[in-house]
Amino acid sequence: MFRWKFAAGLVILPLLLAGCSDNTSTSQPTTTDIKPPSETGVLKVATRNGSTTYYVDRHENPVGPEHALISAYAESRGWQVEWTMLDSTSDVLAALESGNTHLAAAGLTHLASRDERFVRGPAHTEITEQLVCHRDARPMPRKPADIPGTDIVVTAGSSYVETLNKLNEQHPGIVFEEDADRTTEVILSDVAERDVSCTVADSNIVQVMRRHFPHLEVAMTLTQGRNLGWYMPKASENLASDAHEWMNSVEGDEAIGLMENRYYAYIGDFDFVDLRALNRRIEDRLPDFIDQFREAEAKTGMPADLLAALAYQESHWDPAAKSPTGVRGIMMLTRRTAESLGVTNRLDPDAAIDGGARYLADRHRRLPETIPEPDRTFLALASYNIGRGHLLDARELARNLNKNPDSWQDMTEVLPLKADKRYYPSTRYGYARGYEPVHYVQRIRNYRDVIRSAFE
Repeated sequence: MFRWKFAAGLVILPLLLAGCSDNTSTSQPTTTDIKPPSETGVLKVATRNGSTTYYVDRHENPVGPEHALISAYAESRGWQVEWTMLDSTSDVLAALESGNTHLAAAGLTHLASRDERFVRGPAHTEITEQLVCHRDARPMPRKPADIPGTDIVVTAGSSYVETLNKLNEQHPGIVFEEDADRTTEVILSDVAERDVSCTVADSNIVQVMRRHFPHLEVAMTLTQGRNLGWYMPKASENLASDAHEWMNSVEGDEAIGLMENRYYAYIGDFDFVDLRALNRRIEDRLPDFIDQFREAEAKTGMPADLLAALAYQESHWDPAAKSPTGVRGIMMLTRRTAESLGVTNRLDPDAAIDGGARYLADRHRRLPETIPEPDRTFLALASYNIGRGHLLDARELARNLNKNPDSWQDMTEVLPLKADKRYYPSTRYGYARGYEPVHYVQRIRNYRDVIRSAFE
């Protein structure tokens, strides 16, 4: 696990690079006379593709933790961002060293060896480095003295090289391969497929990837907490100072909070059995319904992968699912809801998916248009689960507690109060298991991340 820090300092998702609105380039600039962004209004940033850095979603929109922070920083300064997409960490550092890039934002670990080559920018995340092997590897190395003799592949130019070299000084015999062509995410997928025995990766990358590849196992943690952050070329002290000032400001604090909430906070404890079952059902159940989810998106505007994740949460894609409380079908509709939607047979997956999508779209439509995304979608999911009346109660309660009813992050604190006798007697609809929609939305977000690649 990792935690956020402000310092003065799977199938893997396909990453489409064309058509980005951020003026993305796939080759390095050739000029060496780079002017500061304060003069040109353009911040040139080098990064790499990855779930914890920068990627393009199914709607061809650039997203990712580093993209979110850089965009917020540039917007605060009135700058545009020119992205240079590179294949590896070593390529990012080479671009930075060339003097043609203002800033590298690629999940870079702050290291003393890098401080000698570059100007250290602000840090935004604290991670540990972990040795990761296949769950069934035997023998499984559990302490540094077990590592000699283990086949290890790491991405070239990464901080992992330095970590393993230092460990080898204490435990001679550690041998590893540096791969200049594969990113950490790709190597992790190769470990999951047993094409590679073990690798080293940052804990945040491992946390994301294990949902796609549940057979990945953390054999051991190799380092104490380390900062991830930005780097600038030599002689860029002014830009680094400005970036530090922004990152440690209230505005920077809020940007990191939003980034963490969007990309990491909902990832719960790793559940090997649950994720293994999900990945298996993506192969043997989802193909039977994927066209219906796409048709429902075309009719309602609700994303197909979101609807599929919602259906998995409700029924594990079982069209004959039933519960003791009377909800039925792949979307687990109540009889009353089904009747209101014109669904006469809840066990008919075509009708149920269409009805469930229309119901979620209705929950979404009834919320104020001023609520920003993705919060509006999360609140609509909560309404699908707990009911619109209880959600409205919680939104009013949030106002009374000086919380933001339009913020999903704030509502995760308020919704559970619907089960607290100090609060629910004063609400219109009374008691509700308000903690359930919080976990409900968290699981759907988790499932959606794993399911998403099937729709791309």
